[in-house]
Amino acid sequence: MFRAHVSVGPIRCCQTQTSEGPVVIRIPRHMQRRVENVKQIRGKNKIGTIKAGKLLIQSKNPQLNQSAGYILGKFEQPHLSSKGWKHNKSYGDYFAINSTKTVAPFVTENQQEEIVEDRKTVTFRDLDICKELLEVLNSMNIICPTTVQLCTIPKVLQGKNILCAAETGSGKTLSYLLPIVHRLQAQKETEDETDAAHVISSVILVPSRELADQVAAVSRTLCAPFGILTKTVGGGRGVGHIKNVFKQFPPDILVATPGALIKALKRNCLDLSELSFLVIDEADTMFDPSFSAMLENILSCIHVASQPSETRGPGRKAQLLMMGATFPGGVGEVLSQVTDLGSIFTIKSKMLHFLMPHVKQTFLKVRGADKILELYETLKLHKQENQGTGVLVFCNKAPTVNWLGYSLGEMGVQHLRLQGAMPAAFRAGIYHSFQKGMVDVLVCTDIASRGLDTSRVRLVVNYDFPESQTDYIHRAGRVGRAGSVEGGEVLSFVTHTWDVELVQKIETAARRRATLPGMESAIHEPKPKSTELEE
Repeated sequence: MFRAHVSVGPIRCCQTQTSEGPVVIRIPRHMQRRVENVKQIRGKNKIGTIKAGKLLIQSKNPQLNQSAGYILGKFEQPHLSSKGWKHNKSYGDYFAINSTKTVAPFVTENQQEEIVEDRKTVTFRDLDICKELLEVLNSMNIICPTTVQLCTIPKVLQGKNILCAAETGSGKTLSYLLPIVHRLQAQKETEDETDAAHVISSVILVPSRELADQVAAVSRTLCAPFGILTKTVGGGRGVGHIKNVFKQFPPDILVATPGALIKALKRNCLDLSELSFLVIDEADTMFDPSFSAMLENILSCIHVASQPSETRGPGRKAQLLMMGATFPGGVGEVLSQVTDLGSIFTIKSKMLHFLMPHVKQTFLKVRGADKILELYETLKLHKQENQGTGVLVFCNKAPTVNWLGYSLGEMGVQHLRLQGAMPAAFRAGIYHSFQKGMVDVLVCTDIASRGLDTSRVRLVVNYDFPESQTDYIHRAGRVGRAGSVEGGEVLSFVTHTWDVELVQKIETAARRRATLPGMESAIHEPKPKSTELEE
C-alpha cells in the first residue's frame, strides 16, 4: 500500500480505492481552505453590472459588460475591460463604449427648453439677428441654433467678454461670427465711411492655416450682403505675401495664425489699436506654451475692454471672445495682464469634458507590427459599408504620417496626407480636397483635430493612440458634429503600456458617466491685474 504523508500543519485524510487496496492521501488544512475559497469565488454570481436593455460597455469578456441602465455606486470600483492590458497576453482584447443617444446633446429640444423657458422651438429670429443674416442662414439650411449658440450670441451682442468652453462640433464658429458681422454692419450704418476706412475691425486668431481658410470661408458667406471684407494671413508664407494682404484695402475681418500676425505687426503692416473684436479660437491650443508667448505679444498691442460700455462709440476698446472645446489652462496668467478677469463671462457646456454619448468608441489592444493590417481591413470594410463618407487616420508624428501613407499607397488605398512639416505649397488645398470628397481617407497629425469641419467624416482611427485626454477629445470630436453624417465611430489602436493608462482613465470615466480627469482650469479665480506688460 502506498501512503502519501505530509508532516506539516493539521492534516485531513481522504481515502480512495485502487486494485492494490485503499490509498490514504493526507491534505494539509491550509490547502483545503484555499480550495474552498476558490470554490466560493467561482460559485458567486457574475459581476452585477448587467441589466436588461442596451449595453454601455461591450467587452470581449461578456462578464465585464455594463448596461446603460446600470449606475455605479459612489464608492464602487468599476471592473475594467482594460485592466490587464499592460500584459503581452492581452493582445487581441477589445472593448467598446456604445452610443447611448442617437442625436448630439447640443441640438436637442430639451436643452433648448432649459435655456429659454416656455419656448419649444427656438430659431435665430429669437436672437435679434438682422434680416440679411437670417436670409443667409436660411440659404445654408440653418434654422435653429445649437445650445452654445443660444447661450453665446446674446452675450456677445451685449458687448461682454466671453470665455466659451463647449464640446466639439457644437457650432462655436457661428456663435462668434454671427454677432460680430451683425455689429460691424450696425457700426457701418451709424459711422461715417471715412472714419471706418483703413481700420481692421476684427481679428480671429486660429492655430492652423487650414482652420484660418475654413473660418474665412464661413465669414465671407455671412458678410456677402454687406460688403464686409474678410482676408486671411497664415504661416509658411514669406513676408512679401503678408504685405500684399494689407497693401490695397485692409480687411474688416482678418483671420490669422499667431506667427503670421506677429510678422505683420513687426513690419507695421497693420494697426490693432482701434480693434473692435479679438477672437481666440481653439483657446486650449492658443494658450498652450507653444503659442502663449506670441499670444501675449499680440494682446499687448490691443486695448481690451473691461466693461460692455467700452465696446461702443468713439474710442471703443476690443471685445475679447475665447472659444474652445476643452477648458483652457493658463488663461488667468495671460489675461490678467490686459483685462480684469472678473469682466469675463464664462459659458461652460454641461457636456464639457464628457465622452460623446452619440458616438461609438472602440479600443483594440494590438501589436505595433499588426496595426497596418488592422487599418487596411478597417478601411476596406468601411469602403464597402459607408461609400462616400470620410475617414480620418491620426498619427502622433509627421514621419509616421509619411510612412503610413507610403504603405497604404502600396496596398492600393487612395488617400491624402496632411502634417505640419509639409511645405506650405504642398499643404495648400489638401484639406479642401478631402472636404469635397475627392478622396475619402486622410492620414494626418493633430493639425486636423482642431476646429476643422469634418461633416462628411464617419470614422476616426487613432493609428497612434493620442498622448493626452485633450487630444483624444479633439480627435473623437471629428465625428458626431452638428450637421454631420450620423452613426460616427472612433477606433483606437492601443499598443504601448503608456497608452493603457490613458485608456483606463477613459474607460473609468465612461463607466462612471463622469468627466475625464485633469482637464479643469483656474479661470474662475480672478487674479490681480499686472501693471507691467511683457515685451
